[in-house]
Amino acid sequence: MSYLDQINETRAELRELYKSVPAATAGFSALSKAVKDNGPLSVKEKEYVALGMAVALRCEPCVNFHVEALMKAGATREELGDILAMAIQMGGGPTLMYSAAALACWDELAAAK
Repeated sequence: MSYLDQINETRAELRELYKSVPAATAGFSALSKAVKDNGPLSVKEKEYVALGMAVALRCEPCVNFHVEALMKAGATREELGDILAMAIQMGGGPTLMYSAAALACWDELAAAK
């Protein structure tokens, strides 16, 4: 399954979750919006942090979403590589594997544009 297919499948699953537990998911959405819309860091900088955490926490759907968000925020492949290198330095072998997947996701999404 392609990364774009994975992103779309996760979005469909999340839509169903949001319908099933609207109060909890509305709270999460409000938190996400508040974090992105406030503070001294740009959305791109915040997405760098989110991607690093997604890689370290080994959340593949999160990696895919944050790679996509970084592209939308104007990040470059070179910047992505720098973030992934830092994640690898901090997390070792497991983050190396998820970093490779993040880069592959980037390349697929970039090629689809």
